[in-house]
Formats: sequence, C-alpha cells, structure tokens
Amino acid sequence: MTQSAQPSSQGLQTADHIFYSLTRSICPHCRKVIDAQILLKDGRVIMRKRCPDHGWMESLVNSDAEYYVNSQKYNKPGNLPLKFSTEVVDGCPLDCGLCPEHKQHTCLALIEVNTACNLACPTCFANAGRGYNLSMEEVEGMLDSFVELEGRPEVVQFSGGEPTLHPQIIDMMRMAQDKGVRHVMLNTNGVRIARDDRFLAQLDQVRPFIYLQFDGLEDRTYRILRGEDLVETKLKALERLAEIDLDVILVPAIERGVNEHEIGAVLKFGLEHPAVRGINFQPVTHVGRHQEFDPMDRVDIPEVIKAIAAQSDGLFLTEDFVPVPCCFPTCSAITYAYIDEGEVTPLPRVLKVDDYLDYITNRAFPNPELDIRAALEGLWSASSVPGSQAAIQGFSCAGCNFLEQENIDLQKLKKHIFMVRIQDFMDAYNMDIKTLMKCCVGQLVPDGRIIPFCAYNSVGYREQVRAKMALRGSAR
Repeated sequence: MTQSAQPSSQGLQTADHIFYSLTRSICPHCRKVIDAQILLKDGRVIMRKRCPDHGWMESLVNSDAEYYVNSQKYNKPGNLPLKFSTEVVDGCPLDCGLCPEHKQHTCLALIEVNTACNLACPTCFANAGRGYNLSMEEVEGMLDSFVELEGRPEVVQFSGGEPTLHPQIIDMMRMAQDKGVRHVMLNTNGVRIARDDRFLAQLDQVRPFIYLQFDGLEDRTYRILRGEDLVETKLKALERLAEIDLDVILVPAIERGVNEHEIGAVLKFGLEHPAVRGINFQPVTHVGRHQEFDPMDRVDIPEVIKAIAAQSDGLFLTEDFVPVPCCFPTCSAITYAYIDEGEVTPLPRVLKVDDYLDYITNRAFPNPELDIRAALEGLWSASSVPGSQAAIQGFSCAGCNFLEQENIDLQKLKKHIFMVRIQDFMDAYNMDIKTLMKCCVGQLVPDGRIIPFCAYNSVGYREQVRAKMALRGSAR
C-alpha cells in the first residue's frame, strides 16, 4: 500500500506515495474551491492541496489506507429526491439546495430551531450562542418543503443550539409527526431533561427518539469538551429517560488526547443501560468552536473501530463493522448486535453482511436473499433509528435464521438489539467534494433548501443563514 522513495531501475526516484485520485476541496483559510490530490502514504490517506493565496497544505483523510480503498465496494447507487431546489451555476459545493448534481437524497434532515444553549462548550460545531429562534411557521415551511422533496421523509432531527430551550419544541416535534415523518429525534445535551419534571412529562407524551450528547464517564472529559463537570447530569438524564421508556442513542464526540481511552467504557455502559439502544461515536469535526488540533493527527473511523476492538474485551471486533452504503462509504460504519443476558452477538458473526452490501461484485441474489439485502440496506443507512419499528423488522429479517434458532419473541426484540455506529463528518481541512456529493445528512434551512451537513458547517452556509435570520429580527 505504500512506497518508499528509492531509485528505479532507470535511476529515477520513485515517489514516496501512491497518487490515488484527484478531487476538489476548499481552502480552510479562505474557503476557495481548489483541486486536491488523494495520496496513499505510509499506510494512511492524505489530502494534498494548494490555495493560490495560502499555499500548499496537507491533512489526514483516513488513518488506514487499506480500509479506505476497500470501502469503495460498498458505494451503493444513490436514490434521488423527488425534485431539486437549486440550479447548477458555480458547481459543487456552491450550489447546495440540493442541486441536480447531488447523487443521493436526504436520509436524515436536521432543523436547528435555535442558536441559544444552556452550556458554553469549548467544542461546538454549531458555534451555539445568541442568535435566533425559529417560529412555528418557519419550521412548518421547512417540514412542508422536506415532504415535497422526499415524499415521506425518514428522519427529522431537531437540533440547535440546545433545542429543549425553545418554548415550542414539543409542538414542533408533534407537528413533524403529524406531517408523516417516520422518525422524529431530539438532539440534546440532556441538561433540561435531568432537571425539569414538566418537560420530561411532555417528552413522554410526544415520545421522540433521544440523541443524547454523552462524551464519556469522566468529569475531565466534560471539562475539556463542555466547560464543566457533567457526568452526574448525564446519568440523571438517562435515569429519567429510562423511567418513561424513551429510546436513547448516546453520541460521544471523540477528540485526540481527550477521551479516546473512554471509547470502550462508554460502549460497555451503553450495552448495560436500559434506555440506550445504540451509540453513535463522532470524531470531532473541526468547525465552529474546537480545540487546537493538527490536521495530520485527527481521530477517524478506523481508529475508533480499533479502539472499540481493543477496549471492549472481545465484545466487538474490527471485522464486525461494515461501511454505510447510502452515503459515501468512508463517512460512516455500523454494526448491530443481539444482546441477551450480557452475551453480545454482532450480526456480522452470523450473517455475511459485507457480501450483501458489496455493490462492485454485484452478485445476483435469489428472491429470499434479496429480502435480506433490502433489510441490511435499511439497517446500514443514516435513516436507521435504533429502537424504531423499522430497525426491529430489518434486524429480524436479516437475522431470521439465528433468531429462529434461538426461539426469540420478535415482539420483545427491541431491547435486545444494539447499534454501534461511527460517523465522521468532514471539515474544511479534509473536505472531499466527491464525498460531499453523496452526503445523505442534510440541514433544512428556512428558505426551503436542504444543505448537505458538511457543506453547511464548512463552506459558509451556516453564516449565510444566520445573517439572513438576523435581518428578520433576533430571538422570538
């Protein structure tokens, strides 16, 4: 996979890297769109690019070149939205909305209902602070646009800022359900859930899936990433969510030198907690507010997978994780496991998941195996929500032989299924336009457009939206 600089038989110097591909990126300093080379070097994947104003620069794309190259076979043909919202004028990533050059529909959409937060986290990709609250009318327009573009949308995640601070957040989530969104999620730091009995009762009525910021089990981790000790607050929020039987996905932000050592502990904690249906590990995206970092030394998907294998005492192995095909397959990896009395059985141990999701080999399947492939495509998707009826049905189909052998009551299956996902979002340092063009996580904005999540955070769209919102008035 690597080459060392050495003389060739003709006496020429051999490069110390493999030139793998050419793509487009942006300059992290001025955001100008520029060419970028993808190089395989010393077992890693490096992006090398040159800005006319800021010169040459390099950043890490992937810490495991073999993983990166092998993941390409999981690149599933995209499903296009019913319609596009913008025209191609300046080219990707400057025409987002989605434009007709985008290669995938939106599996999961986010609505940032506010910019305010009850924490002042040193690490915050949304750069939360004073700004705006969306009105009910604005959110309804965004939801109507999403329905128009997608037909029946899969997932809407209400985010912020801290969305639980919005006085109409419960009504907004109920409205999304009424408009036919299959899965409504609340992205929260859990502080209000831990402290507000009335709000907890309201959540019990609308029953969203909870996407809970949960970076570790040590106060040091929270002091660095969130600015204060929060372990007891997080545990209290989880205890209260378990009391009303809401399904929770833990979301740890993983940063170099801060909490890589806690990956296994968080995983074991989640496996044992009655409210937790899965964990979504997210290496820190260096946008908004973040720690100082070296673009050539960042946590990524292969590193988290290896940490899980090393720190989970054999519960999960590296080969249990398979890239997600609906987005570009280097962006995310997932596994599912069946949990019974402390015993963990990852689905790839009983079914060759990678064979079904290998789109380059493109094997022909008999009808029963087509059903399994469809079930796996549903599970290995950004729209898969642990604890949802769709996830339960997909798991029961994919693992039917195993489950029948174990004589499982499918009606009680939900609390036996556990998802582990690693999601790596790009920033301006490692932005690959080829990857961005297949993004299936989108930001809904008030004018009805859907901006791919990585573009929204890194290209300048977030600043544009906030400037427009400021013109129509501050927080409502």
